[in-house]
Amino acid sequence: MSTLTPLRRPPRLAPGARVAVVAPSGPIPEDRLAAGLDVLRGWGLDPVTAPHVLDRHGALDYLAGADADRAADLQSAWCDPAVDAVICARGGYGAQRVVDALDWEAMRAAGPKVLVGFSDITALHEAFAVRLGLVTLHGPMAAGADFVKSVRAQEHLRATLFDPESVRTIRSDGAALVPGRARGVTLGGCLSLIAGGVGTPHTRDSAHGGLLCLEDVGEETYRLDRYLTQLLRAGLLDGVAGLVLGSWAECAPYDEVRTLLVDRLGGLGVPVAEQFGFGHCEDALTLPFGVAAELDADAGTLTLEEPALS
Repeated sequence: MSTLTPLRRPPRLAPGARVAVVAPSGPIPEDRLAAGLDVLRGWGLDPVTAPHVLDRHGALDYLAGADADRAADLQSAWCDPAVDAVICARGGYGAQRVVDALDWEAMRAAGPKVLVGFSDITALHEAFAVRLGLVTLHGPMAAGADFVKSVRAQEHLRATLFDPESVRTIRSDGAALVPGRARGVTLGGCLSLIAGGVGTPHTRDSAHGGLLCLEDVGEETYRLDRYLTQLLRAGLLDGVAGLVLGSWAECAPYDEVRTLLVDRLGGLGVPVAEQFGFGHCEDALTLPFGVAAELDADAGTLTLEEPALS
């Protein structure tokens, strides 16, 4: 079983950088997209929207347009040499439907750049790690209500993009569910998406040597149990170095969720720390995937060994 190693870091952004906003998953509220673009412009960036960003799928209204169009927007933005970063507009559902339609050889040839998103974009984080070997950013999205309303979320993403040295330590608001310290490579995202990707060619089959970062939203406790049990049964957690837990918004009362997390993860014999402020929560922080880091569960810190971007 191979151990995860750090991935290639894309270049950081500078004022004037062009960022493409794409919608690989759910439909986008036009007013929130406009507000998010204003935030990006306020940072000195040059945001451009993909041609189909405001599309709606005619028959399946939970999708932002046809699969082929969503995939084409993402690939075109990534392969455009004038684009320095691709920021997803929102999550929802649909990214799993486009990963097989992407030309990964062409995207690899385009070179490294920044990808930002979370929730359903977990499917892309895994695919970009597997297919392109790139660090990606699990962070707020351009048309997300959490982004346009939260100064903290905006500033942490801005710092990660422009001055990543300043945000190398992420601090927990919670406690150690299992004490200890561990070093590994960060990976993860939305728990249900990680579980749903098991066995596919775009998701890794092992978190061996990794610091697995998990969060989710709106799930009953038994469903969270199902996803975690699936990861355990599939062997994905064999050899994991530690677990970094984010938000569980709109799930059961947190005491109930915590009991489940301890039940399913406490027996792994590795540090487990909670409430790191990433995911579907107010003021969500940006977390890079694919970088070496140290988790100190007792101190409630996740410290990156090098900045997220080069």
